[in-house]
Amino acid sequence: MLINHDTRRTLDTVVDLLNMELDDLAALRGFVERHEISGTDVLREPDLAAVRSIRDRFAQVFDTEDARAAATLLNALVAEAGTTPRLTDHDGYDWHVHYFAPGASLAEHLAADGGMALAFLLVEGERERLRRCAAPDCGRAFVDLSRNRSRRYCDGRTCGNRLHVAAYRARRRGAAD
Repeated sequence: MLINHDTRRTLDTVVDLLNMELDDLAALRGFVERHEISGTDVLREPDLAAVRSIRDRFAQVFDTEDARAAATLLNALVAEAGTTPRLTDHDGYDWHVHYFAPGASLAEHLAADGGMALAFLLVEGERERLRRCAAPDCGRAFVDLSRNRSRRYCDGRTCGNRLHVAAYRARRRGAAD
């Protein structure tokens, strides 16, 4: 499956939003800076509440087992965001498509671009790539972009390794008995 750079960045942004603590405006500002989200100079408490709501809706898309339900969720999300596709080449980036309307709020920006990135996966029959970490104490979201769709953990170096070490130690204890 070929995912262009912009879609990949947007999917990474959605995943980060799903996995982060969004406790206050400082966390939201850090998120905006980390992902270089343009047009978000002033952020206020209503923005924080609106982004939390969008995050909850993205979580529903990740957590549904049904493609039709995911499509319904995504259709509503991008429609409510006032999706307005337009070509742009700002801030040193080559031509790419923004789906949010000029002057959109941060939540509308995330809903439009994030909703469309998730919709592209659904259209390609790749919705199953939207996953939650298989580690029992984790549950973080990730997009499995492995060739054979075999990724099980949000991070193989932490969650995956921790579970493999635990299984190894359990086998060693079993062999010692």
